[in-house]
Amino acid sequence: MQSLSDFLGKPLLLYFYPKDMTPGCTIEAREFKKSFKALREAGLQVVGVSKDSVTSHKKFCDKEGLPFPLLSDMEGEVIERYGVWKKKTLYGRTFMGVSRESFLIDKHGNVVKHYEKVKPGEHAKEVLVDVKTLN
Repeated sequence: MQSLSDFLGKPLLLYFYPKDMTPGCTIEAREFKKSFKALREAGLQVVGVSKDSVTSHKKFCDKEGLPFPLLSDMEGEVIERYGVWKKKTLYGRTFMGVSRESFLIDKHGNVVKHYEKVKPGEHAKEVLVDVKTLN
């Protein structure tokens, strides 16, 4: 099982998402898959994080053929640390959940960009432009 410390020393995009195999999360993962080669060529590692189980992540990765890891944070420790556990509203119902946000982290472990308003279909392209400024 991988942890965030496994990714030290290289630029990293740490992206948080609500739930495996849901429409928006699937779109976002597919876009990262499409852009993965270009992101890697730019030196960036991509890691997704949600509260889903390791088993759920494996099914999602297998189904979508994802070339990057998804980390399970079922206890919400990393999610809380990055401040993405937030009040959400859906169909008039208010609840706490994982906000779709990302952090671009340089090779020294410093957050250089926080993406607060992520659009699943556009985010990978946005990150690709930004990662080129790290080198």
